[in-house]
Amino acid sequence: MNLPHLQEIEAAAQLIYREFQATPQYRWAGLSGRLGAHCWVKHENHTPVGAFKIRGGLTYFEALRQHGALPLEVISATRGNHGQSIGWAARSHGVACSIVVPRGNSLEKNAAMRALGVTLIEHGEDFQESREHALQLAAERGAHMVPSFHRDLLSGVSTYWWELFQAVPRLDVVYVPIGQGSGACSAIAAKLALGHGVRVVGVVSAHATTYADSVAAGRVVEAPVSTQLADGMACRVADASALEILIPHLHHIVQVTDEEVAQAMRDIYADTHNVAEGAGAASFAAAMQERNSIQGQVVGTTISGGNVDAATLARVLAG
Repeated sequence: MNLPHLQEIEAAAQLIYREFQATPQYRWAGLSGRLGAHCWVKHENHTPVGAFKIRGGLTYFEALRQHGALPLEVISATRGNHGQSIGWAARSHGVACSIVVPRGNSLEKNAAMRALGVTLIEHGEDFQESREHALQLAAERGAHMVPSFHRDLLSGVSTYWWELFQAVPRLDVVYVPIGQGSGACSAIAAKLALGHGVRVVGVVSAHATTYADSVAAGRVVEAPVSTQLADGMACRVADASALEILIPHLHHIVQVTDEEVAQAMRDIYADTHNVAEGAGAASFAAAMQERNSIQGQVVGTTISGGNVDAATLARVLAG
């Protein structure tokens, strides 16, 4: 897959800025003190859906519109943030949208999707089962299946890293959570487009290791999912197209436990009073795990999403 080039990313940014402004990045003193490094946080929790995914939904639908291919209905699968992205973009284009989520999915993410006009379908025990059901429904209905990983999603998602790399040109390393791969591949796309020397480190849940195992093996390796906190990284089967980008360009991968993610959520809240969902705190959790090797460096982290159920957040903050 050819990655989005600089002109595409810049054009995507102009499209996205019709909906919301560039999100901020701040160097937080408290988090920097914990790391012993200059810690910058990219606040993708400040988009209108509370996560970075909205950027990709906007560019995906714009590509459909430009090709005269806007469908009557779209279907996709999600644990929440991708579904909000597709729901937002579908609503703005007048397209019906159905989203399949696994049973027991986040109540508040489900409510957020319904608020955008999404028809929610609960099916399966994990994301992969939901995805397979969504593919079947799309075929039966003649609807357009929106994938979780696609080049037209990457062009939009790349804008968030493009913003960060331009704002903080001296970054030494960034830690990027990996769910289905669009975030990490987009960080690589922005790095290459800008000719930035930053090291891109992937972050996976230690309880959902398909991307770590697949990168190590050089092929897709399915792995069980048991994370109770990082639902945005709860992927059982890596995407082969994402692997083609990640394998040659990731510096390395860090695995973070639910306990490390929970501590990162507490640290972020204490030091910034921002709410991070599990996957949204994984970036800082990975930086903390490697803090001895990044002393004094300029470190980029991301709150990739802030959509955590209130009850879950209360339990985590209570320790």
